[in-house]
Amino acid sequence: MPEIPDLNIFRKNLARRLVGKTLSTMHVIITRRLKTPEAEFKNILEGQTLMGIERTGKELHFLFKNGHRLGLHLMLYGAMHWYEDKNENRFTIAELVFNDGTGLAITDWQKAVILTLDPEPATIPDALDLSSGYLNTALLKISRPIKTVLTDGKTVRGIGNAYVDEILYEAKISPFSEANKIPEDKIEVLTKAIKTVLTNAEYHILKNFPDTITEKERDFLQVHRPKQSKTLAGEEILKAEINKRQTYYTEAQQLFK
Repeated sequence: MPEIPDLNIFRKNLARRLVGKTLSTMHVIITRRLKTPEAEFKNILEGQTLMGIERTGKELHFLFKNGHRLGLHLMLYGAMHWYEDKNENRFTIAELVFNDGTGLAITDWQKAVILTLDPEPATIPDALDLSSGYLNTALLKISRPIKTVLTDGKTVRGIGNAYVDEILYEAKISPFSEANKIPEDKIEVLTKAIKTVLTNAEYHILKNFPDTITEKERDFLQVHRPKQSKTLAGEEILKAEINKRQTYYTEAQQLFK
């Protein structure tokens, strides 16, 4: 699943190529996850100039001149691809064509991508916009495993399965730790780890794939390494399942119960 580091780069690259252009046509091929009829998307967005693109949590929002937004959640396997003239990408969910002929295909073999017209404003803070002390207060009454808390989108937005393992590894906190049992000083470490891991990952991806709008390799990850038995530092990787999510961690990560 594309997460914050990927989406931040996608946003920049999409904006560089599309902002200021007019959406000529929008065609949704797979409509089963639309909550608004395709005709309404077309009526409201076609002929409108794209003014900007924002990332909010795990979504990208396309902002048009008439004040409306197109929300895009790529879910687990969604991807985006440039094309001109004819879209030949398999498993296409939707096509956006702009006035200069630039085409953007949104694909997903699972057909799970979500397109939203004027998505509701978020009330949960983004992982890169946590205020000081927020987690100290937010975790007080939550007894579930910290990995679940950080990924379910109810406390923090934007963290997925891969990067939560990296964050907890950086903070040296076991993914099985009960959220409300983590001491305040360790929560401060965790808050810093969230920003450090996500910004460092974005830097790495941008350096190696500066123009990408599709998810790239994650060989640089320290502990979330499904095909490896050791971390990049040589520690043994322990594997388990938490809330139906594959989890990767090390013995050195402290458990709080």
